Amino acid sequence: MIDGSDISRRRMVKQCGLALTALTLPIPAMSFTATDQAMKNKEYDVIIVGGSYAGLSAAMALGRALRNVLVVDSGTPCNRQTPHSHNFLTQDGQKPGAIAALAKAQVQEYRTVNFLTDVVLDGRKMERGFTVTTRHNGEFNARRIIFATGLKDIMPDLTGFTDCWGISVIHCPYCHGYEYSNRSTGILANGDVAFHYAKLIGNWTKQLTILTNGAPILSDEQLEKVATKGVRIISKQITSLNHNSGLLHSATFSDETSVELTAIYSRPPFLQQCSIPEALGAELTEQGLVKVDMFQKTTVAGVYACGDNTTMMRSVANAVSAGNMTGAVVNNELIEEEF
Repeated sequence: MIDGSDISRRRMVKQCGLALTALTLPIPAMSFTATDQAMKNKEYDVIIVGGSYAGLSAAMALGRALRNVLVVDSGTPCNRQTPHSHNFLTQDGQKPGAIAALAKAQVQEYRTVNFLTDVVLDGRKMERGFTVTTRHNGEFNARRIIFATGLKDIMPDLTGFTDCWGISVIHCPYCHGYEYSNRSTGILANGDVAFHYAKLIGNWTKQLTILTNGAPILSDEQLEKVATKGVRIISKQITSLNHNSGLLHSATFSDETSVELTAIYSRPPFLQQCSIPEALGAELTEQGLVKVDMFQKTTVAGVYACGDNTTMMRSVANAVSAGNMTGAVVNNELIEEEF
């Protein structure tokens, strides 16, 4: 004979088991399902190479248009060291990784968008679209391809620079200038770039020092102008940027003197993070950016690019805007082709 208390205990155990199953299964199940689906399906409307802000924005637009999309991303965004993102409505001050994680979670709600953590090694133009080859998962085909692959900044051989990059060694006052306003600030540049920065950064702080890291190559007119604005110029060779966990406090020179600084603006050279667009025939600008028109079309039919790899205006807000435009234009092109 089974009494009521035994039934209650069994029911409770069963319900607890179901609850635990519900709590533990969805995350890995969704993860493996998405990966398995990407692996099984080799044919897509669109492949997006790069899954940061521009790539995710394009994926959302295409997902909402019911397009079958594969996003291939290595998971190493260029701003991964930056503590906070600014000048982006609704997300001002958020961590870049948190913005990207929320964006990806929202894009994953669109069931026709698949994600693959991998690196695209090669891309080829085929009779009816493109084929990309990934490092670990083989080949995938698509009618259109979007490169949202960003840029690779080339760090100078200067102690402390890389550790401070994106934290207190920065490139954009619209992204970081407010946080360092009215504080002692350096400009690590020479010539026209230094002069441009001196004019620009002077809007945020008057405590400016140009660090030419060698003989100045500014014109006499430029030197006179910056002097009237109270901008110092130090031409001594820099030996180190001194910091605490990426927060700059001074720069030391070859003569062992130093200057106190809380931030430095610098524009290091860069390369395309991905060389495949150029290998496909896409033209680059004089600055080394992928050349696109107002609709984010490259010079190769069916190949699009958006985000930092196409513009000097490197910001989250700009990347999201460009990705949204790209997704809409690609979908419209497919509609015209199909109708």
